[in-house]
Amino acid sequence: MLGGVLKKVLLVLLVVAVIQNWGKIERVFNPSQVVPEQVRASARVVLYATAWCGYCKQIRRFLDQKGIPYRAVDIEKDALARKAYEALGGGGIPFVDVNGTLIRDYNPDAIMAALK
Repeated sequence: MLGGVLKKVLLVLLVVAVIQNWGKIERVFNPSQVVPEQVRASARVVLYATAWCGYCKQIRRFLDQKGIPYRAVDIEKDALARKAYEALGGGGIPFVDVNGTLIRDYNPDAIMAALK
């Protein structure tokens, strides 16, 4: 009986890990979705987010899928990140700074345009 419970717990943990890392996993199986190396090398992307924001998770997944390096900061847990967010105008999350272009919502097309 204990073995069956352990198997179920391990299966749930595996499913959670796959969901959290889906963007990275998908990039392995679909490399044509990856952004060219020169674009990735020059990318300066900061994602101002929170842990509970669904659109923030979608942006993380999108950036992972495209292989775009980024720095995610939680504006609820990091006071310096909150100040930087407010200094840029804040106004909601997700809030993405892509090479100096500020994107105030989930907009993959705007992110890609700002990278070019």
